[in-house]
Amino acid sequence: MRMRTKKHLETRLEKCADLQINDPEEAKGNWNKIFQNNNPVYLEIGCGKGTFIKKNAEMFPGINFVAMEKDRNVIISAMEPIKKENIKNVKFICDNADLLDEYFDENECERIYLNFSDPQPKSGYKKKRLTHEKYLSMYKRILKHGAGIHQKTDNKGFFEFSLNSLADSGFLLKNISLDLHVDNPAESSETNPAENIMTEYEMKFIEMGLPIYRLEAVNNK
Repeated sequence: MRMRTKKHLETRLEKCADLQINDPEEAKGNWNKIFQNNNPVYLEIGCGKGTFIKKNAEMFPGINFVAMEKDRNVIISAMEPIKKENIKNVKFICDNADLLDEYFDENECERIYLNFSDPQPKSGYKKKRLTHEKYLSMYKRILKHGAGIHQKTDNKGFFEFSLNSLADSGFLLKNISLDLHVDNPAESSETNPAENIMTEYEMKFIEMGLPIYRLEAVNNK
Protein backbone atom coordinates (compact mmCIF):
# COMPACT_ATOMS: atom_id res chain seq x y z
CA MET A 1 0.00 0.00 0.00
CA ARG A 2 1.39 3.39 -0.99
CA MET A 3 2.13 5.92 1.74
CA ARG A 4 -0.21 8.91 1.70
CA THR A 5 1.48 12.14 0.68
CA LYS A 6 2.35 14.16 3.74
CA LYS A 7 0.49 17.37 4.35
CA HIS A 8 2.09 20.44 2.71
CA LEU A 9 4.91 18.25 1.41
CA GLU A 10 5.96 20.55 -1.44
CA THR A 11 6.13 23.58 0.83
CA ARG A 12 8.09 21.66 3.45
CA LEU A 13 10.55 20.38 0.85
CA GLU A 14 11.04 23.89 -0.46
CA LYS A 15 11.93 25.14 3.03
CA CYS A 16 14.68 22.51 3.14
CA ALA A 17 15.93 23.25 -0.37
CA ASP A 18 19.37 24.31 0.85
CA LEU A 19 19.93 20.82 2.24
CA GLN A 20 19.06 19.04 -1.00
CA ILE A 21 21.34 18.19 -3.89
CA ASN A 22 19.10 17.89 -6.94
CA ASP A 23 21.62 18.17 -9.75
CA PRO A 24 24.08 15.26 -10.06
CA GLU A 25 26.43 17.41 -12.14
CA GLU A 26 26.57 19.90 -9.28
CA ALA A 27 27.63 17.17 -6.87
CA LYS A 28 29.96 14.87 -8.77
CA GLY A 29 33.54 15.73 -7.94
CA ASN A 30 32.46 18.75 -5.92
CA TRP A 31 31.41 17.51 -2.49
CA ASN A 32 34.19 19.43 -0.72
CA LYS A 33 33.01 22.60 -2.46
CA ILE A 34 29.41 21.89 -1.46
CA PHE A 35 30.42 21.50 2.20
CA GLN A 36 33.09 24.22 1.89
CA ASN A 37 35.76 22.10 3.55
CA ASN A 38 38.01 19.10 2.90
CA ASN A 39 36.52 16.82 5.55
CA PRO A 40 35.86 13.14 4.78
CA VAL A 41 32.54 12.31 3.10
CA TYR A 42 30.40 9.51 4.54
CA LEU A 43 27.31 8.29 2.67
CA GLU A 44 24.21 6.59 4.06
CA ILE A 45 22.06 4.88 1.42
CA GLY A 46 18.45 4.69 2.57
CA CYS A 47 18.50 7.14 5.47
CA GLY A 48 14.83 6.70 6.37
CA LYS A 49 13.67 9.28 8.90
CA GLY A 50 17.24 10.31 9.61
CA THR A 51 17.82 9.29 13.23
CA PHE A 52 21.17 7.69 12.40
CA ILE A 53 22.51 10.44 10.19
CA LYS A 54 21.51 13.22 12.59
CA LYS A 55 23.18 11.62 15.61
CA ASN A 56 26.33 10.92 13.61
CA ALA A 57 26.49 14.48 12.33
CA GLU A 58 26.15 15.81 15.89
CA MET A 59 28.81 13.46 17.26
CA PHE A 60 31.28 13.93 14.40
CA PRO A 61 31.23 17.56 13.18
CA GLY A 62 34.49 16.98 11.32
CA ILE A 63 32.83 14.57 8.89
CA ASN A 64 30.53 15.49 6.00
CA PHE A 65 27.47 13.26 5.78
CA VAL A 66 25.40 12.63 2.66
CA ALA A 67 22.04 10.93 3.18
CA MET A 68 20.35 9.27 0.21
CA GLU A 69 16.64 8.36 0.29
CA LYS A 70 14.40 7.82 -2.73
CA ASP A 71 11.05 8.57 -1.03
CA ARG A 72 10.19 12.27 -0.69
CA ASN A 73 7.58 11.42 1.92
CA VAL A 74 10.31 9.90 4.07
CA ILE A 75 13.27 12.18 3.41
CA ILE A 76 11.36 15.25 4.61
CA SER A 77 11.26 13.70 8.11
CA ALA A 78 15.05 13.42 8.00
CA MET A 79 15.67 16.92 6.66
CA GLU A 80 13.42 18.98 8.92
CA PRO A 81 15.29 18.27 12.19
CA ILE A 82 18.60 19.01 10.46
CA LYS A 83 17.18 22.29 9.20
CA LYS A 84 15.63 23.20 12.55
CA GLU A 85 18.87 22.63 14.47
CA ASN A 86 21.02 24.24 11.76
CA ILE A 87 23.33 21.24 11.44
CA LYS A 88 25.85 22.15 8.75
CA ASN A 89 27.55 18.84 7.91
CA VAL A 90 24.61 16.99 6.29
CA LYS A 91 23.27 17.10 2.73
CA PHE A 92 20.51 15.01 1.20
CA ILE A 93 19.92 13.31 -2.14
CA CYS A 94 16.36 12.28 -2.96
CA ASP A 95 17.00 9.70 -5.66
CA ASN A 96 17.42 6.00 -6.38
CA ALA A 97 20.66 4.23 -5.48
CA ASP A 98 20.90 3.05 -9.09
CA LEU A 99 21.97 6.62 -9.90
CA LEU A 100 24.72 6.78 -7.28
CA ASP A 101 27.38 6.88 -10.00
CA GLU A 102 25.97 10.16 -11.26
CA TYR A 103 26.45 11.92 -7.91
CA PHE A 104 29.91 10.71 -6.88
CA ASP A 105 33.23 10.68 -8.65
CA GLU A 106 35.95 8.08 -8.12
CA ASN A 107 37.44 7.92 -4.61
CA GLU A 108 35.14 10.65 -3.22
CA CYS A 109 33.66 8.64 -0.38
CA GLU A 110 35.34 7.35 2.76
CA ARG A 111 32.51 5.25 4.15
CA ILE A 112 29.14 3.88 3.08
CA TYR A 113 26.42 2.93 5.55
CA LEU A 114 23.77 0.37 4.62
CA ASN A 115 21.37 0.33 7.56
CA PHE A 116 18.46 -2.09 7.38
CA SER A 117 18.17 -1.97 3.61
CA ASP A 118 15.21 -3.71 2.01
CA PRO A 119 16.30 -7.40 1.95
CA GLN A 120 14.31 -8.08 -1.24
CA PRO A 121 13.79 -11.70 -0.10
CA LYS A 122 12.33 -13.08 -3.34
CA SER A 123 15.02 -14.90 -5.32
CA GLY A 124 14.09 -13.03 -8.50
CA TYR A 125 14.83 -9.70 -6.81
CA LYS A 126 18.51 -10.33 -6.05
CA LYS A 127 19.65 -7.54 -8.35
CA LYS A 128 17.65 -5.07 -6.25
CA ARG A 129 19.58 -5.88 -3.08
CA LEU A 130 22.00 -3.10 -2.16
CA THR A 131 24.81 -5.63 -1.73
CA HIS A 132 24.34 -7.19 -5.17
CA GLU A 133 27.44 -7.02 -7.37
CA LYS A 134 25.71 -4.35 -9.48
CA TYR A 135 25.83 -1.95 -6.54
CA LEU A 136 29.13 -3.19 -5.16
CA SER A 137 30.89 -2.24 -8.39
CA MET A 138 29.63 1.33 -7.90
CA TYR A 139 30.70 1.36 -4.27
CA LYS A 140 34.19 0.20 -5.20
CA ARG A 141 34.50 3.04 -7.67
CA ILE A 142 33.37 5.85 -5.39
CA LEU A 143 35.11 4.57 -2.24
CA LYS A 144 38.72 5.37 -1.53
CA HIS A 145 41.15 2.49 -1.23
CA GLY A 146 40.96 1.16 2.31
CA ALA A 147 37.58 2.82 2.91
CA GLY A 148 34.66 0.65 3.86
CA ILE A 149 31.03 -0.33 3.98
CA HIS A 150 29.27 -0.69 7.32
CA GLN A 151 26.12 -2.79 7.09
CA LYS A 152 23.46 -3.62 9.65
CA THR A 153 20.36 -5.75 9.10
CA ASP A 154 17.88 -7.87 11.01
CA ASN A 155 17.50 -10.29 8.09
CA LYS A 156 19.75 -13.36 8.35
CA GLY A 157 19.26 -14.43 4.74
CA PHE A 158 20.15 -10.97 3.44
CA PHE A 159 23.19 -10.87 5.71
CA GLU A 160 24.45 -14.21 4.41
CA PHE A 161 23.89 -13.01 0.85
CA SER A 162 25.84 -9.84 1.62
CA LEU A 163 28.77 -11.72 3.13
CA ASN A 164 29.12 -13.88 0.03
CA SER A 165 28.58 -11.03 -2.41
CA LEU A 166 31.09 -8.75 -0.73
CA ALA A 167 33.71 -11.49 -0.53
CA ASP A 168 33.20 -12.42 -4.18
CA SER A 169 33.66 -8.75 -5.13
CA GLY A 170 37.03 -8.55 -3.39
CA PHE A 171 36.06 -6.71 -0.22
CA LEU A 172 37.91 -7.62 2.96
CA LEU A 173 35.40 -8.57 5.65
CA LYS A 174 36.00 -7.80 9.31
CA ASN A 175 34.21 -7.26 12.62
CA ILE A 176 31.34 -9.55 11.69
CA SER A 177 28.67 -9.79 14.36
CA LEU A 178 25.72 -12.18 14.42
CA ASP A 179 24.16 -10.35 17.37
CA LEU A 180 25.53 -6.83 17.69
CA HIS A 181 23.98 -6.04 21.05
CA VAL A 182 25.23 -9.24 22.68
CA ASP A 183 28.67 -9.78 21.16
CA ASN A 184 31.71 -8.21 22.77
CA PRO A 185 33.11 -5.45 20.51
CA ALA A 186 36.25 -6.33 18.61
CA GLU A 187 39.16 -4.17 19.71
CA SER A 188 39.98 -3.40 16.09
CA SER A 189 36.47 -2.20 15.21
CA GLU A 190 36.20 1.36 13.93
CA THR A 191 32.73 1.55 15.44
CA ASN A 192 32.51 0.24 18.97
CA PRO A 193 29.16 -1.60 19.25
CA ALA A 194 28.97 -0.43 22.85
CA GLU A 195 28.65 3.07 21.40
CA ASN A 196 26.46 1.97 18.49
CA ILE A 197 24.26 4.67 17.01
CA MET A 198 20.91 3.04 16.42
CA THR A 199 18.44 3.71 13.63
CA GLU A 200 14.71 3.87 14.24
CA TYR A 201 14.36 0.35 12.81
CA GLU A 202 17.11 -0.96 15.04
CA MET A 203 15.38 0.36 18.16
CA LYS A 204 12.20 -1.40 17.11
CA PHE A 205 13.96 -4.71 16.40
CA ILE A 206 15.83 -4.62 19.71
CA GLU A 207 12.52 -4.15 21.54
CA MET A 208 11.26 -7.24 19.70
CA GLY A 209 14.29 -9.22 20.85
CA LEU A 210 15.65 -9.75 17.34
CA PRO A 211 19.40 -10.11 16.69
CA ILE A 212 21.12 -7.40 14.70
CA TYR A 213 23.68 -8.57 12.15
CA ARG A 214 26.60 -6.27 11.37
CA LEU A 215 29.72 -6.27 9.22
CA GLU A 216 32.45 -4.02 7.93
CA ALA A 217 33.80 -4.49 4.41
CA VAL A 218 37.03 -2.82 3.30
CA ASN A 219 37.56 -1.74 -0.29
CA ASN A 220 40.72 -3.46 -1.53
CA LYS A 221 40.61 -2.20 -5.12
